[in-house]
This record gives sequence, structure tokens and C-alpha cells, in this order.
Amino acid sequence: MKNIPRNKQTTFIIIVIAIGLLLGGLILVSDPKGAQNEESGKGHAETKEHADTEHHGKKSATKHDDAGGHEDNEHHAESTPQSGPKGGKLFTKDGYSLELTISENEGKPQFRIYTYQDGKPIDPAATKAVVILERLGRSPQSISFSKENDYLKSNSIIEEPHSFKVQIKATKGDQSYEFSYAQEEGQVAMSDEQLTKNGVKILKAGPVRIKTELQLIGEIRLNEDRTVQVVPRLAGIVESVRANAGDRVRKGQILAVISSQALSDQRSELLAAQKRLALARTTYEREKTLWEEKISAEQDYLQARTTMQEAQIIAQSAQQKLAALGASPSSTNLTQYEIRSPIDGVITEKRISAGTVAKEDANIFDISDLSTVWVDLTVRAQDINAVKTGQKATVKATAFDAEGTGTVSYIGSLVGEQTRAAKARIVMANPKGTWRPGLAVNVALVSDEVDVPVAVTTDSIQTLGNATVVFGRYGELFEARPLELGRRGAKYVEVLKGLETGEDYAGTNSFLIKAELGKASASHAH
Repeated sequence: MKNIPRNKQTTFIIIVIAIGLLLGGLILVSDPKGAQNEESGKGHAETKEHADTEHHGKKSATKHDDAGGHEDNEHHAESTPQSGPKGGKLFTKDGYSLELTISENEGKPQFRIYTYQDGKPIDPAATKAVVILERLGRSPQSISFSKENDYLKSNSIIEEPHSFKVQIKATKGDQSYEFSYAQEEGQVAMSDEQLTKNGVKILKAGPVRIKTELQLIGEIRLNEDRTVQVVPRLAGIVESVRANAGDRVRKGQILAVISSQALSDQRSELLAAQKRLALARTTYEREKTLWEEKISAEQDYLQARTTMQEAQIIAQSAQQKLAALGASPSSTNLTQYEIRSPIDGVITEKRISAGTVAKEDANIFDISDLSTVWVDLTVRAQDINAVKTGQKATVKATAFDAEGTGTVSYIGSLVGEQTRAAKARIVMANPKGTWRPGLAVNVALVSDEVDVPVAVTTDSIQTLGNATVVFGRYGELFEARPLELGRRGAKYVEVLKGLETGEDYAGTNSFLIKAELGKASASHAH
């Protein structure tokens, strides 16, 4: 070493020290547990993440090892499983390995257990296993297994969400093993203060009466049963018009006055008939008196009675002609014809003006009683059986904020060849005149009412991936619970599966909880 320069000696010493440090680090990394076991002097210790409650149901204040707390044939796995050959969670102890997977079988997820000894597959029938699932808000679920092919298959479907604590109890020969892990998905924590700040209201799932509604579109129309068309029934010149379109009129109110020569002839005929009747009645009274006093012959009396009866018939006929025309039998002006309203209502159309000639069959006024209106509906062929006369309906205007109720009064018997739809009609009260003919409306028709055992509000429902969910509340945790839904109403929807009576859920502003979950809300391993 004396012949080696000092700077080279220094470099050589540094290289030797570096190589020694590198080898020491590799030894520690390759056998960290050996160092721990050497220090403790025990066979093995459980990791600090597991307390006694995870394995035995009793809570202990201290950790334990096999020598102190377990029988010789009982073994426990570490809390963090590895990934197995089948893509599941692999637990290993003393050469024995158990892999737990969730596999889809025709859309129904089930647990599968694969077993290994020293890394090689072994007959799964040699292992008896039970898995205990603990979910938020649920009682623990014990799941048994049976052999199928090269694995053990759970005898129960593993319902969504796949968020739970799992405890696996397995027995192979005279050896017992317990493994456990926790899997969380679709969970987010929110305090009461945060809920209040964000306007999230907590509701309870429970029984409600659901009104199943059929949504239809319609149009307001005049009630044609209470609409009349006014015609003069006599031709003539219009002298005056006393009402205009939009006016509200009463029954018997004068709408227009016409001068009609035909009316003058009718009135003249009636006056002449009345005069002849008066003369015939006088002659009859005189002849009757003379006959009773034996002064004149009975034949003269009978002739006078016949003449009077004929005059009565002629006068009555003339009077009925005037009544059929709607004209008064007597007037100072024989040609004047007053056209009057036949009903109480509103003039919706006016087709007459002073000085014009009105024909006897001309439609000069349309008058409608708008205290009720019709709502004409278009009903698709597949919905026809859900519509029945007498059903209640809620009508909402599309152009402004207005709502009313009515009753189905008519359902068409035919389905249109082009539209493949039928016509239906609702009669609706219109006391304030809000519903004007021609107005487009949306109609909610109550097709069924039923009591359901579990329901949630429609506002609480969200979509995560392909699942329809609500967010159940458990302490300060919200968890996305996939639902199978049934009948739907305006405010509530029936829950067939996924939520139980009495469970709390986010009833309003649940989209804020969905936003908190983000993309990780639907992730879980199968």
C-alpha cells in the first residue's frame, strides 16, 4: 500500500464502504420480517391494523401473537391481501393460500374461492369456508360455499354495492384460518353542518301511496255541448247590432235587430187570424144562446161552433210560426225582428254588421258558455287501456303558470291510421276564464293508485355509471345504494330492492353528494 498514491487509496476506501452499505440494504429489504421476528423472539405477530374485533368480535387494548391468544392450529393472515392468479384477493399463511374473487354469472355476482398449497392449486373440496359480510346499516350476512369445478362457489348472490368488511373463516384438515379485509366504494363523509350548508335534507324510506301518472299533451277547446250558432231564420236588412265579439251576454239579451218583410207577412197573418177567431167566437156565443132558448135551429149552433174551432186552429198555427222564428207575436213595427241570445255566454264570433242583408240560414253569432272547456288529448295506442272515463287529471298550461283539474268524459273508439293514436277528452271547470281555446297544455292522468312498502322521492335518485342509486346515510357516511325501482309517481318512486324501510337517505340536493364521489364512486374489483 505504500506504493499506492494517497488519492487512489482514498478512492478505493470509498468504493469498499459503498459496496458494504449496498449489500446491507439488500439484506434488510429481502427479509424485513426476519429482523422483526428476531427482535421479538416470537413465532409471528399480527399486524397493527387488526384489532381483536376483526377476528373474534371482542375488543382488546393490546396486540396479540399466536402464543398468547390463539390455539396452535389457528392462523391469521395479514390485513392487506395480494392479487391472486385469478385476479382476486390472495391470502397466504404457512404455505396455504386462499384466493377470493367476485365473478359475474349471467349478471349475478357471486364469490369464488380458489385454494393453493405452496403455490399450487389443490382440490377445493378439502377446504370448508364461510364468509361473513358486514355492510353499513345491515346485519352481518353469513355466506356458505359449495364446490363447483375447480373452485368453491357462494350459495348467495353478492348484491351491490360491493362495499363491506369481509371476514373469511376457512378450515383445511385440522387447521383453521381467518382472513379479513375491508372494501369501500361509493362512500363519502358529510357532517350535519355541511348538510345544512348545502341544503341536503335527510328523509326516511318508507311506505307511501303512489299515484301512477300517464303524461299526455292536449289542447283547450270550446265545450261544444255548450256552444250555439245564432242564425236569423228570416232574411232581412240589418238595422242595428247591439253586441260584439268578446262580449258576455245573458240569455234573452238582444244581439241585433233586422227588418224583415217575411216577418211582417207572418204577423199580419196572425192578426187576421186573431180577428177572425174573435168574430167566430162572438157568433158562436150568440148561436148557442139562441139554440138554448129554442129560438134558432141546432144546425145553426153547430155550424157556428165549427167555424170558431177552425178559426182557433188558424190563429194557433200563425202564432206557432212566429214562435218558431223567435219573434214576438205583437210589435208596433211589424217588420222589426229582434235576434236574442239563446244562452248565457261569451260571443266568440260575430259575422253581422248594420246595413247588410242577412240570409235566413247565415251564421251571424257564435256564443259559448266558457264556464267549462274541453281538453282534447292524443292517446298512443299502447296507453289506451290506461285511460278510462271518470279518471281525474291534472292540467298545466305550457305558456304560463296555471294548473287545473278535470275528469275524462270521452275516449275515442277508433285509432287513427296515420297517427296510430286515439282521441280522448277531459271536461274542466273554467270559472275565471283562464283556459282559453287553442291553448296547449300538459296533462297528467292518474292511471293507478297503490300503497307500496318502500319508496323514495324522485328528486333523490341519481345515476352512477349504469346504476340508479340513492345515497343512504349511516352516521356521517353516505353510501351509494343501487336500486331496483317499481312504480313511479309524480313525487315518489317504489323501491323493490336496495333500500329498506326506515333507512335514511339524501332526499334533496343529492347531486352534491354525487359530485363529492367523483370518478372513484363506482370503482370496485370483480
